[in-house]
Amino acid sequence: MRFRPWLLIPTAAYLALVGWITLGPQPYGDTGSGLLRRALALFSQSPATGWLTFSRVEGLANVALFVPLGLLLALALPRRAVVVAVIACVGLSAGIEAFQGAYLPTRVDDVRDIVHNGLGGLIGAALATAARLAVAPSGRLLRRV
Repeated sequence: MRFRPWLLIPTAAYLALVGWITLGPQPYGDTGSGLLRRALALFSQSPATGWLTFSRVEGLANVALFVPLGLLLALALPRRAVVVAVIACVGLSAGIEAFQGAYLPTRVDDVRDIVHNGLGGLIGAALATAARLAVAPSGRLLRRV
């Protein structure tokens, strides 16, 4: 498969959204933070959902944030460059964390965010690979694998 420049448009739009979410001065608004804390307090009362902590929700959100980016990058790049999409997600995440640590005192830079974002990029790239395999003509599929 070849490079698809038209996919750079939704990728750039999603990158802008990631930037807006991660590079703003405050990660959560007062309303959102209060709502999240109340929901987590409610979940903590049940043994079935007591494992759902703020740290886990934040980790899952970081994974989910980078799944679309990994997917879009992997689809935009040639098939054999899928690893580049994952590396780009990890690099972008490291840059975001460095910027937060250096210039945003209301944000916390954390290496776990890089790991979670990288995992999200990997999941997105894997989904793109699975989608390519699913739509490949059956005769060509065996030659490519």
